[in-house]
Amino acid sequence: MTVPKNENGKTLYIATILFIVLIAVGWKLVTVTGLASRVQGHLLSAYISFALLVIPIWFFGFGIADRVRAILSSPFVRVSAAALFAVPYAVFALPAQEFRWKIQVGFLLICVAGAALLEWARRQYGTTRGGWQDFIVLAALGLSVDLRVFESAWPYPGISGMSKLVLVDLALYGYLVIRQLEGIGYDLRPRLGDLGVALREFLFLVPIAIVLGLSLHFLHWHGRMPPPWVPAGAWAFTFLFIAIPEELFFRGLVQNLLERSWGTRASLVITSILFGLSHFNKRLGTGVTGFNWRYVLLATIAGVFYGRAWLAKRRIMASAITHTSVDVTWGIWLR
Repeated sequence: MTVPKNENGKTLYIATILFIVLIAVGWKLVTVTGLASRVQGHLLSAYISFALLVIPIWFFGFGIADRVRAILSSPFVRVSAAALFAVPYAVFALPAQEFRWKIQVGFLLICVAGAALLEWARRQYGTTRGGWQDFIVLAALGLSVDLRVFESAWPYPGISGMSKLVLVDLALYGYLVIRQLEGIGYDLRPRLGDLGVALREFLFLVPIAIVLGLSLHFLHWHGRMPPPWVPAGAWAFTFLFIAIPEELFFRGLVQNLLERSWGTRASLVITSILFGLSHFNKRLGTGVTGFNWRYVLLATIAGVFYGRAWLAKRRIMASAITHTSVDVTWGIWLR
């Protein structure tokens, strides 16, 4: 259903006000924490680059894709505009004297080449079918994250995950504006139904994960009650840096595309396995390499319930809430 222009304009106006308030509050919070010392005095450039990275994530969630597409009517302009997603790295790295051409060129290549492939895919397959170009783009995005190709772009503790946001921006722009893939379900406007679905899948998953995780000695109970701002901060961080990127990629894109060829059940299973395998090198300890099969198994099971949450309403918000709640519960009480 098409949203009336005046209603969409009002939504974007409210979204803009909220964004400004959140950025201002966020700045106040980071200035009173220990983050400034961890970024070696480069807090301002780090925060400006963060704000620039969050702009697409925020506004695409409030329906701005159609307006962007109308402005960027030329295919050449649409593809070229993807280079802008590499700018936040330079905004941070140049003042911090951490700039490396290899990383900058890498960001430019993946952004522009990815956009070009998605423009090609839309022309060849339309907006309802997947093509080989999608496979290349998604493989490049997924491997870049799993192999931590760009993790050193923001090389300070606490902000290394910002490189992932560049790829999230590219995925959102590429698939909402250029590829125009249907059924992604990326919408940050909350609905009560999202919370209901998310809570249901969370309650289904938690008993299974706890019993299996404890029996495998992957989970360890910590019966502490942290101050309320700890889970609140952990929830916000996890939602932005982990849940939204992973749910967009695995549910909104991979499962969405696979379902068109393989059906709902098969796509759910395949995507869950891929989601589990993406955790093969996580939680092994500093400098340790190997295959963390316990994490892969538990993440695969979790992926089934995240996929179910997305399928229920075809909305990433639902699966992202489930994902965030599971990760925060694990991080505080069961790690």
